Parts: sequence; C-alpha cells; structure tokens
Amino acid sequence: MSKTYIPEGYDSRYALSVLETEAAICKIKAAFEGYLSKALNLKRVSAPLFLDPATGLNDDLNGVERAVSFDIPETGTTAQVVHSLAKWKRMALHKYGFMPGSGLYTDMNAIRRDEELDNLHSVYVDQWDWEAVLGGGDRNEEYLKTTVTKIVDAICKTLEDIKMDYPYLPVSLSRNVSFVTTQELEDMYPALSPKERENEYLKVHKTAFIMKIGDVLKSGIKHDGRAPDYDDWSLNGDIVFWNDVLGCAFEVSSMGIRVDAKALDEQLTKAGCDDRRKLPFHQMVLNGVLPLTMGGGIGQSRICMLLLGKVHIGEVQVSMWDKDTMDACRAAGIQLL
Repeated sequence: MSKTYIPEGYDSRYALSVLETEAAICKIKAAFEGYLSKALNLKRVSAPLFLDPATGLNDDLNGVERAVSFDIPETGTTAQVVHSLAKWKRMALHKYGFMPGSGLYTDMNAIRRDEELDNLHSVYVDQWDWEAVLGGGDRNEEYLKTTVTKIVDAICKTLEDIKMDYPYLPVSLSRNVSFVTTQELEDMYPALSPKERENEYLKVHKTAFIMKIGDVLKSGIKHDGRAPDYDDWSLNGDIVFWNDVLGCAFEVSSMGIRVDAKALDEQLTKAGCDDRRKLPFHQMVLNGVLPLTMGGGIGQSRICMLLLGKVHIGEVQVSMWDKDTMDACRAAGIQLL
C-alpha cells in the first residue's frame, strides 16, 4: 500500500510542464556531475547492472530486501540485479589502479522490489555512486565532514544554475551544514521516532549530516539500518536537507568512510553475518588487500525532486505505481512520467 502525500494546493503543472521538467532534469544531471567530479577529483566509469552473488559484491542494504535474480544459460550461473554499488566500487578502485586522493563516479540503476512506495521511494533507484581512495591520515571524521561540505556545495551550485533558467522555482537551500550524531538526536528527542527526530532537527538547521548510522543506540534501537560490510558505522552518515515543498527532512545521500579490517570484523559479528567472511570481497578487506576508501550514493531522482520543487519522485523518473498512488496524483493534477 502506497503512502502518497500531496500538500494542499500543489499542482506540478503550474511550476514546470512535463517537457520543461525533462529538460531541467538533463541540465541538473550535467551540472551536478561536473561540480561533483571536480570537487572530489572523480573520473566517470561504467557500472554493472547485475553481479554474480558468489562474489559478495552486491549490497544487502538492511539485510531483508530480496535481490532480483535471473539465470544466464550461456554461463550456467545466476545473476543478481544490483541494490547499490558500494562494494563493487571499492573493488574497481583496486583493479583500475586509482591513486590516493582520486576516485570514480558512475550511474547506478537498481531495482529494489521490496521498497515501500511513497513520495520519495520507488522500486527503481538511480544514483550517482562515487568512491575515492583515501590518502594517508584521511581516515577520520574531519575528512568525512570536509567531503560532505564539498558535496553540499556542489548541490547548491547546481540549484543556482537551474534557477537561472527557472527563477520561479520555490526552492532555496543552505550551504551551512550542521553535523549531528544519531545518539545526539536521540538525546534531544527521546520520545520521537528516528524520522521524527530528523524532521524536528531539520526544521531548525535546514541542512544536516546525520552521523553514525547502523549501530544500536543507548535506547537499544537503531536510528536506521546499514549493511555491516561497506560503511564504518562510526564514520558514516546521511546528507539531509529541509524540503519546503513537502515540509519534511529530505535525504539525498548516504555515504561514509568504508570499513577497514577491524571495523568489518566487529560489524560482521554485531550483525550476525559472520558467514560472509569467506566471500572474496570480505577476504580482501580482512586481509588488507583493498585500498582504504570513502564513498556514497547520491540520489539522482532525489536531487531532481528537491531542486525542481516536486512532491513525488514519479514526477522525475519512470517507474511502476499502485492504483492508490496514481489516483492520488491524478486528482492533484500531478503527471507521473
């Protein structure tokens, strides 16, 4: 069952037409890729749509999502459509010989069949997936924060560009990033759910990096789930903006410094995933073969939604929707692509 929210009085036809929206999406993607690659010294590479599950390279997200699988008669194997590319990117940096201080970015397209549909979530996922090799002494919180600031600046520059063409867009963003941990949020708002805490914090701070996601908080719950084998739960987070159109906190990126051998060892045990230790990717991390890296995924449709003032992700991407979603959007004058 979908959960579609339409703000009172919203009608996307009075902002940008469908063809204007499509043109604006192209401009946003071209501009942001340029700003991101320059800010983080990234080179564009090709990305897989599917992977061999035996490699351990597909991402397990929260550990409950089912990957879309299919057999390949010519190889006699089964392939999985990717959930994201966090582990594949790290392997690619190793294979392609990237040096410290440089990295890659790519278009990631995924199918998440078990995603709960709402304004922000679709079974189709499109991201700029990026990954960079850390230099000596960069595996720390300060370097993580500096990188977050650069990404936020790239997003704000992209908004400035798009508003040159569409100055009437009802969108403004703050470059001033507030850094807060999930435990600090729980301490501030102990009676609220994790999502409600984010909403309350972003009402005031407008742009935030919510840090340290994946481990259990003092309350015994997690702020949100994270797979144990890519982000270091003590050095990761989400980039979140306040969305004026939707009136809520709006996540655009999950990112972090990746696990080293020590963090992977600890997190596999905490997550009850010790069986993964024997997989090729995990063996390479545990044995120190892969480079120390950081990276993340930046939602392409999320960025387009945010910068164009759209209320539903279906306004900026083509996917499949249930009848309730389609009826709610039709009644509000919203045309799903």
